[in-house]
Amino acid sequence: MQLSIDLTGRNVLVTGNPAAARQAVRRYQAAGAVVHRRATPGSATVAELPEQLFLVAAVDDGQPGWAAFLDRCRTAGIPVAAEPAAGPAGHVTLVGGGPGTGDLLTVAAVKALRDADVVFYDRLAPYQELPMLTSAELVDVGKKPGHHKVSQSDIEKLMVESALAGNNVVRLKGGDPYVFGRGGEEVAACVAAGVKVQVVSGVTSAISVPAAAGIPVTHREVSHMFTVVSGHAPLTEKEHHHLAGLGGTIVVLMGIGTLHQLAAGLRRAGMRPDMPMAVVERGYRPGQRTTIADLGTIASAAAGCSNPAVLVIGEVVRVAEANRDHAGAAADLDRLAASLLGS
Repeated sequence: MQLSIDLTGRNVLVTGNPAAARQAVRRYQAAGAVVHRRATPGSATVAELPEQLFLVAAVDDGQPGWAAFLDRCRTAGIPVAAEPAAGPAGHVTLVGGGPGTGDLLTVAAVKALRDADVVFYDRLAPYQELPMLTSAELVDVGKKPGHHKVSQSDIEKLMVESALAGNNVVRLKGGDPYVFGRGGEEVAACVAAGVKVQVVSGVTSAISVPAAAGIPVTHREVSHMFTVVSGHAPLTEKEHHHLAGLGGTIVVLMGIGTLHQLAAGLRRAGMRPDMPMAVVERGYRPGQRTTIADLGTIASAAAGCSNPAVLVIGEVVRVAEANRDHAGAAADLDRLAASLLGS
């Protein structure tokens, strides 16, 4: 059970050795509490505690003797909240943030953010919600098309330097770190510097954003495979022919800038012009929009579209349209029934 309590100006005692308690101290300070510390259980009595103590945050640091002290606090009517110990300092966790909504963060992602000292985040990650998820220092290293606020090499340098300084570093990325996220490069940079690193997988936008528009990337008797392609750079003629010959569903990430070349290249490679295609912009974000056309007309239909966007090419687009028509017809019948009953 989670409770939201206003701790502004409240006296909170955090117990536990400094290394184990550092995360809890920062969280309670960020919540506005007046934080007091006790690093060892010793033989402290309740009378020695700060006046008007609102809460004892008990960090499990493994030291014997805390149980008796905490029992005395409970007997005196002071609430005791169990707090996890901070993890070992000086490591990096690459976290997949999903398509940009905090609702699709994994439990492991939330835990990593809670335990972080520093978070380096991208613009496609759910960064607006970070102040509610972590009390860590937040550093924007986001990239936009044609403009990199911080270069990739500098991001890797910042991560490594921060971890070597003793911080728990989270590198929060949109989608999944290993799906066009340069996660492999960042892991390699950490390994080369002798920094411990782990990866928390995220919900990739290649699947989740089409789903937000009602498009399944596979569907029985329609498509039993899907291919994920980066849209940052135009494909070669060989790649166009390879994609056109595979069948199934093609999903293109961040492909607005190369949409014209992609559609023309696939047509040259033999894909039929009436192949259905969808452009899903800003999936799971305010202003989400889906544009549906076919391979021959998508370039003009999507003239006003912009990244972040996911392109979906294949018969699964028709499945989404059929489901949407069915849902719309069902809604019309419900409204008709309601009006008849009302009359």
